[in-house]
Amino acid sequence: MTTRTIITIFDYGAGNIHSLVKALDVGDHVEIRLECDPQAALETDALVLPGVGAFSNAAARLSSGAESMRDAILGGLPTLCICLGMQLLFDDSEEGPGSGLGVIPGRVRKLRALRIPQIGWNEVDSIDEALPEVAYFANSYVCQPYDDDCIVAYTTHENDCFASAVAVANTVGVQFHPEKSSSAGVSFVRDFVQGVLR
Repeated sequence: MTTRTIITIFDYGAGNIHSLVKALDVGDHVEIRLECDPQAALETDALVLPGVGAFSNAAARLSSGAESMRDAILGGLPTLCICLGMQLLFDDSEEGPGSGLGVIPGRVRKLRALRIPQIGWNEVDSIDEALPEVAYFANSYVCQPYDDDCIVAYTTHENDCFASAVAVANTVGVQFHPEKSSSAGVSFVRDFVQGVLR
């Protein structure tokens, strides 16, 4: 009997993640699980922190297992972090109270722009060929790491240039929504899954 690879989406209880589940589902050899317990979410081959919800609420949901999740990510657990999920890799956020995972030293700040939130397509200036060149964004806040070494892509909204993708250990975080970014975005998600399967 073939062993199935488990990919767990941590569920903040905040919204519909159907399109993300669909993008991650590459066949019968992969099992997609939704888990609202942060400790149980680590019993997996790969973790996904999705991009739906508010920072404070998501941080509260993570709090009971934040230290274990941080250690697992820094220890090499393959992790894909999308939008809010990327923001949770950082220490804290201007959006509201609560602590992030502290995987990447830095904080989350409000976009410096007249049009907030940023909703729609924007360019991704990346050093990683796996990332889409154009992606769909829906965000009012962006990540500001204290050390730029983790940044693998930038995006500019109006005059605000911000980190739109970061990488640390076996984790990649993206500020955009790849599952909503047409075929190039879905290919990026499936590349992540294929990397877990190898």
